[in-house]
Amino acid sequence: MRSELFDALPDGTDVHRWTLERDGVRVRVLTYGGILQSVEVPGRDGSPAGIALGFDDLAGYLAHPEPYLGALVGRYANRIASGRFPLDERIYHLAQNNAPNALHGGERGFDKRVWDAEPVGEHALRLSRVSPHGEEGFPGRLEVSATYALEEGGSLSITYEATTDAPTVVNLTNHTYWNLGGAGSGNAAGGHEVRIDAGRVTVVDGTLIPTGEQAEVAGTRFDFRESRKAGPGYDHNYVLDKGVTAEAVGVAEMHDPASGRVLTVATTEPGLQFYTADHFDASLPFAPGDGIALETQHFPDSPNRPEFPSTVLRPGETFRSRTVYGFGVRR
Repeated sequence: MRSELFDALPDGTDVHRWTLERDGVRVRVLTYGGILQSVEVPGRDGSPAGIALGFDDLAGYLAHPEPYLGALVGRYANRIASGRFPLDERIYHLAQNNAPNALHGGERGFDKRVWDAEPVGEHALRLSRVSPHGEEGFPGRLEVSATYALEEGGSLSITYEATTDAPTVVNLTNHTYWNLGGAGSGNAAGGHEVRIDAGRVTVVDGTLIPTGEQAEVAGTRFDFRESRKAGPGYDHNYVLDKGVTAEAVGVAEMHDPASGRVLTVATTEPGLQFYTADHFDASLPFAPGDGIALETQHFPDSPNRPEFPSTVLRPGETFRSRTVYGFGVRR
């Protein structure tokens, strides 16, 4: 594992890049936003390719924050309706940065913060920070960490932990867009095959906020229980059949027939946001559909939906979440 100075923010704060390598997989992580800048894995012919969409320099991330390329997202990933939620008989108000809703932690969420970094053994990097009480409107002083580790065999795990000194809500994820043919190689949504172990999706309104209904996928375009071509038009939370689990359980697979590369996803989380990047615009070096995000998380707007799995964290408790990305080749 090695670290290098990547760049500096306009205020002079240094941003470092850490490189992890193991069993043919190379991963680069930035201290800015906990960004997974690149993931290099071999294909069927043995040649490596970077399969995570990212920018070569810090300026790219600063100029284009909204796609959240590779970012560590929090304090609350996904949307909270109208930028408000109740907790213990109080109403908390957040920035409506995805009007009329709050999205991915607000105007300056975890994806726009510089994290402290420390190596953990040879193949793991622990990022940590303290989110003060009131940051982006969220209550409680949150001590949070995310550990990126290359496991034996080259799988990439991300383990999140957090504690608080006051009741709050927490929902963390990584927002990497994957293109198994190689970043910039073309339309992933049109060519990749996807399987998701979920029989239901959360139905949403016109602003992508859940209505509370969970619709069966059988007989609809949302049914990915058997692997098939993805296609465009997805930004939906899948209700994983396994629910919340103490250990990471396999829930999804993506395959690129052209390169042979396979990505598997295992998680402790109850939901997976399947997003085909249809909203990439002309300002980006990537076109709509050039990457697919598989965001493991709790459901959108859970703080306003008591029937959903809870995202409340209280003093004395520890938030834990773990997701493992496996890489392979199909001949």
